[in-house]
Amino acid sequence: MLSKKTKYAIRALIALGENFGGEAMNILSISQKENIPKKFLEQILLEMRNAGFLFSKKGAGGGYSLLKDPQEINLVQVMRLTGGPIAQLPCVSLNFYQKCEECRDEETCGIRDTFRSVRDATLKILTETTIADLISKEKNLSEVLS
Repeated sequence: MLSKKTKYAIRALIALGENFGGEAMNILSISQKENIPKKFLEQILLEMRNAGFLFSKKGAGGGYSLLKDPQEINLVQVMRLTGGPIAQLPCVSLNFYQKCEECRDEETCGIRDTFRSVRDATLKILTETTIADLISKEKNLSEVLS
């Protein structure tokens, strides 16, 4: 399950991606557009800026903008930055591995083998899906529903 932090980060990146190449967006406008608590958004944007996703400008006309093209930001990057592991079990996590306490033998564990496949499929989808893809999907769905 995605954490609120991860969902809010993705929503903020979509808002900034829709505005890519335009004026910087201030925190209040992103917060209102995406219905994200302002204080929480400030922390998320700062973290994403420190990770190299965003550029920030202080003062009048300041705000945040994407440092990278929305096509270069994939969901796995955002999820790892904001939410930690992708895998559903710690014994199959690539970056947050931990041995399962109840496991008798990792090499022959059917549960582990199955969830490794789930992890691999999930990673493939999240790596191939960019912020630009989400913007496009939302635009297409909006047009279909109009």
